[in-house]
Amino acid sequence: MTDRRYMALALSLGRRGQGMCWPNPAVGCVIVKDARIVGRGFTQPGGRPHAEPVALAQAGAAARGATAYVTLEPCSHHGKTPPCAEALIAAGVARVVVAVEDSDARVSGRGLEMLRAAGIEVTLGVMAEEAARDLQGFFLKTDLGRPFLTLKLATTLDGRIATASGESQWITGPEARREVHAMRLRHDAVMVGGGTARADDPSLTVRGMGATAQPVRVVVSRRLDLPLMGNLARTAQDIPVWIAHGQDADPNLQQTWRDLGAELLPCGLEGVQLSATSVLRALGKRGLTRVFCEGGGALAASLLAADMVDELITFSAGMVLGAEGHPAIGAMGLARLAEAPKFDLISQRAVGRDIMSVWHRLEGRAAGR
Repeated sequence: MTDRRYMALALSLGRRGQGMCWPNPAVGCVIVKDARIVGRGFTQPGGRPHAEPVALAQAGAAARGATAYVTLEPCSHHGKTPPCAEALIAAGVARVVVAVEDSDARVSGRGLEMLRAAGIEVTLGVMAEEAARDLQGFFLKTDLGRPFLTLKLATTLDGRIATASGESQWITGPEARREVHAMRLRHDAVMVGGGTARADDPSLTVRGMGATAQPVRVVVSRRLDLPLMGNLARTAQDIPVWIAHGQDADPNLQQTWRDLGAELLPCGLEGVQLSATSVLRALGKRGLTRVFCEGGGALAASLLAADMVDELITFSAGMVLGAEGHPAIGAMGLARLAEAPKFDLISQRAVGRDIMSVWHRLEGRAAGR
């Protein structure tokens, strides 16, 4: 029970790094000696230093003979920093408790072997399920080459996101919008489709959370036909803007967006639309582990159809717009209920006057292709 208590603290620390430490995993570490916490750490912004050296620095000499609780297997390879397994050995810890093994081929058990070879007692699997969920984006990037994807939808009771004229601000209340900014903060990138970028001229930044690093802003637009005087274009030099586009996009527009400061990601097509699989793999190749998609309907439909949505978060407002309103999800061409993407309800609560529901991919389904 004590191991679980300290690992739960390490997991809570690790979550502080979510959205800020990509391409590295958001790891937490707690060092305990004689039932007293002597060191705490989590992966720092930009991915370095890692959680273990942060906690060891805080613990100092008290780390000798202590137990270290780490949410992910300590790294064993020399990258931009020395291996964390070596740091734990040099500090003289007596025991290391690890939640989950690293699937990265450069580590994958080697960190645990290094610790055992140095005479350190190793316990693996404490709160493994919770850690695997927190680190799913890192594992998906490592194993499948794509980030974890959260799809957020803010709709009326009848599933509409705008009136027939396109008016959408605001369907949900201020409390729900603040919750969304907190969600943006926990992801590496915020993504929208080209239609949303044209209709709403969004900033896609985190606001109202104090001074904080901003997520990458990603727009999916096959033809790059986006507002050149809009918020994203005006701020691309200051806050990263990445645009996933078709390889047939106008070369002049490509150069214009590069000159504005955007990074362009050419992607493959599926029919007449950009392939959702190609887009997410391009983002994974660039190191993203967690992406927060805020629509619109066509992009949401393509992500769902490609089986790429790992988490679905809905905000339901107490209003009705009718059939002429814009639907939250575009056409998916489903003929049978059996073909529909399915999710498990994880939680539901009131946020102001709206209802927030969190759904996860139905257990047993693949985590994307």
